[in-house]
Amino acid sequence: MSKTYKLSVNKSTSFEFTEQDLEKLDAVSIQENHFHILNKHKAFQAELITTDFNSRKYTVKVNGNTYQVDIATPLDSLIKEMGISLGAGKVVNAIKAPMPGLILEVAVQVGQEVQENDTLLILEAMKMENTLFSPRAGVIKSVSIEKGNAVEKGQLLIEFE
Repeated sequence: MSKTYKLSVNKSTSFEFTEQDLEKLDAVSIQENHFHILNKHKAFQAELITTDFNSRKYTVKVNGNTYQVDIATPLDSLIKEMGISLGAGKVVNAIKAPMPGLILEVAVQVGQEVQENDTLLILEAMKMENTLFSPRAGVIKSVSIEKGNAVEKGQLLIEFE
């Protein structure tokens, strides 16, 4: 069974997409964060303006119109349905690959001090570049990957002290 993702656009319109729906899209990167997309014989020019991978919030410009897109995974939807809120005190000590892909850039090194939302790395997956940001302030303990590495979902990428 395919996972269903819920997208909220400008907090007013909602859509649901399955993994099969995404596979049907014909998206080509024409330059960094710019894409040409064909869907149901219609062409779209898309630009990824801002990304917050941890909270799954994106600002996207499509054919000149700007949209705020929030993505909810099946787990996010289940948590919301159960009325559970994620604890603010949770400390993230490891960054793992959210999906299989290719490491395009590693922006940190061992011993480096980072602040919340600093760029850690860029992961290319499904023809899209995904910037992974630091979920908290801290010091980098280890970097298990380097530019050009292929990674699997759940693979350890970066650890914090």
